[in-house]
Amino acid sequence: MVDDSAHPDADAPRDREIIPAAVRRERIERLVDERGFVRVSELRTTFGISGVTARADLDALEAAGALTRVHGGAMPVQRGRTQGAVREQSFEESLESSVIPKQQIGALAASLVQSGQSIILDVGTTTLAIARALAERTELTDVVIITNGLSIALELEPTIPRFTVIVTGGSLRPLQHSLVEPLAATILGSVHADIAFIGCNGVDAARGVTNINLPEAGVKTLMLAAAQRAIVVAEGSKLGQAHLGTVGPLGAFDTLVTDAAAPASQLDLLREAGLRVIQPE
Repeated sequence: MVDDSAHPDADAPRDREIIPAAVRRERIERLVDERGFVRVSELRTTFGISGVTARADLDALEAAGALTRVHGGAMPVQRGRTQGAVREQSFEESLESSVIPKQQIGALAASLVQSGQSIILDVGTTTLAIARALAERTELTDVVIITNGLSIALELEPTIPRFTVIVTGGSLRPLQHSLVEPLAATILGSVHADIAFIGCNGVDAARGVTNINLPEAGVKTLMLAAAQRAIVVAEGSKLGQAHLGTVGPLGAFDTLVTDAAAPASQLDLLREAGLRVIQPE
């Protein structure tokens, strides 16, 4: 396959610098992993290349198994597909991917919390970003945070006594450092929080909010019942996806907080289904 990077087409912006194709593609791969989704138009602007070259780069990276091509751009590859299933990533693997989308979601979600409120923070790296954003809001006081995530509890430890941190208890899942049944329902069944921030692996207009792991999905359902208001937090790459464990129908949630690169077509479907959407401008 001939690299067309040396043959700019009519839609190419002026090159700011000449970057070898191999180096450029390595940078593109890092960018996709960091952002969770990158458009062809962004690559043109960032690297000063033509649309043809950007698409050729993405095609080459997909052929190498480095990313997944989608309409208008690319997203990180879904690892571990076997017989139609998707392998559940560990907490550490998830922490290294889609850093910017998670930071965007974390800041937006944290901005919805007020002093004196009680909130439930589900396990996950996106909700960990919410915890970090809450900790940075030094004006917040008297916030009670209930979580089943050990990593989240440790992240929030420095906020005590400004925040009260309650861990649900339950059986430990090492893959996510999460607490699930049995015993997780003991705490969740005896509280009524103002807001529950719930993560997931899929948000679909027809199938609702779902998760890969059944024990995790079960605790998320308990969180739904324990809060006055439920907010699902999900990167754009998870929209339109559906997995084994049902967390709840779309109607059980009043808001979706997602990132700036979330696909507009999926957001339109979710809005039509009655879900409020918040994302960076």
